[in-house]
Amino acid sequence: MGSGRTLKFAVCEVLQFAGLSVPLLIIMQRFAAIVAKVKSSVEPVGDSNTAYWLIVAASIAYVTSTALLVWVPLKFMVFTKKKILIGRKKWRPVALVYVILSTLPCFTFLIASSEVQIRNKLRQDTFTELPVSLVLFSLICIDVVERIRHCTLTGRANGGCRDPDIPTSGFTHVEQVASVRPAVPGQPVAASLPENLVNDRNQNRASRPEPNGTGPRLPGNTGRPFCISGLNLGDTREQTTSPHDYTGPLRFLCASDSRAEVFVDGFMFWLDTVEMTRVAGHPLICYSEWAFPIYVLCYLSCLRVVVMPHSPLLSTLGVALQDFPFFFVRVCLVALFGYVTPVLYLMKNLLVCLAFIYFNFMTKLRVFNTERIYF
Repeated sequence: MGSGRTLKFAVCEVLQFAGLSVPLLIIMQRFAAIVAKVKSSVEPVGDSNTAYWLIVAASIAYVTSTALLVWVPLKFMVFTKKKILIGRKKWRPVALVYVILSTLPCFTFLIASSEVQIRNKLRQDTFTELPVSLVLFSLICIDVVERIRHCTLTGRANGGCRDPDIPTSGFTHVEQVASVRPAVPGQPVAASLPENLVNDRNQNRASRPEPNGTGPRLPGNTGRPFCISGLNLGDTREQTTSPHDYTGPLRFLCASDSRAEVFVDGFMFWLDTVEMTRVAGHPLICYSEWAFPIYVLCYLSCLRVVVMPHSPLLSTLGVALQDFPFFFVRVCLVALFGYVTPVLYLMKNLLVCLAFIYFNFMTKLRVFNTERIYF
């Protein structure tokens, strides 16, 4: 058991450090090649080899210094459970440091490469899929490792894996409650129930559902508010059906595991940012002034990884840092360059923004806030 945990710890740390250093080294090497090409094409001809190796040496020195001075001390503080870092569990310090030390320099040198080529009228390197396949893939790996590192990787998922750090698309787990019949014919059901269940039932009966499809939170519940259908035992039974409850020869098709869902959620979470970053590598965009705002907005979208997956701030940050600015940028790109980005993502940004504004703000107005009319 101890050797397995040590091996998992070592693999996770190697993956995270590789995600920190490899993208930065490769992008700075490509930037150095562009600078060397510019040096060799200007008059008088400069020393291109010196410029190239100077940038490469600077990148190696930067990775080494940040790893020794920031990354390793941060890891030590996280694993020694310093309260200032993991006390409230509302943010992820490792993800924040990664976004600042690796993602920010990568996007900075991507912008610098585009500007150098534009000013010198050079079209050598558009970086093609490098920002997507390397920078964002490393960020996804950091995100997935941070979510799954506290889970056991063998056997079935235990209760520790189904925690708020691993968001899933399913319903919150609620244990099935058996139906209660009166012990004596003609006697009320409440008389045969324990006192705590009677109090819970009376509390649910006294609390009226709030408008717009949500019910009041129960004391001590810090998660999502209960849905109106969540107060119905019949609906609860349907929602709590696990894949192991199905029988028959095709029951393997209902297999589900929260650890596998982490990888799906990780890639789906970054799908819009991946598409916008891909657009920046298009030849029409890379050699224009639009590369700068696109990379800036993509980096701002990457800041969402700092917040815990279960945080209520994630929805607001998604609209403010991703969908709202991405919508206006995509409208401008389609108007100026044609369909360099799919209209599907443009409609996704628009509908997400409208749904967020409507369900969070407009439904609180008196004209929408009613318990008599349900759509």
